[in-house]
Amino acid sequence: MSLGGGGGQGQQQLQQLSQELQAIDAEIEEVEADIEEIRQEQRDIDEAQEAIETLDTGSTVQVPLGGGAYVRAEVSDIDEIIVSLGGGYAAEQSQGDAAEALDRKRDALDDRISELQSEKGELQAESQQLEQQAQQMQQQMQQQQMQQMQGMMGEGEGEPGDEDE
Repeated sequence: MSLGGGGGQGQQQLQQLSQELQAIDAEIEEVEADIEEIRQEQRDIDEAQEAIETLDTGSTVQVPLGGGAYVRAEVSDIDEIIVSLGGGYAAEQSQGDAAEALDRKRDALDDRISELQSEKGELQAESQQLEQQAQQMQQQMQQQQMQQMQGMMGEGEGEPGDEDE
């Protein structure tokens, strides 16, 4: 039986574990990016809520046009706020209703972040398990190599009794 063949198989398994670890790390990065995107959305909601609470009819505001361009505008009626409902739809709402709608959006985003953090935790646990497997495999391979080397060194020495008689 050749131990060298087993070493090749061990190398393949280690390579496969390494690829799985890389895929999991990529998934973790993706989840982290999703969480950061949601947190940015929450910051935008916080800014909108602050504006709703502090603005009055007649206030002058800077309205973004896109591309980093803004125009000054006067709020004609603070009780006519248009809030996105999702799916490309929006509705005009009172100041209080708009604030409540934004609260609900923020709560839904909090729930989504919790789900993503849970998913991230599961991926990290899986990653740790695979890393432990890889370490165990490496240790086994090193032990096999040591045994092979010891076996070869033992074969090179003369048979007992062949020495001075």
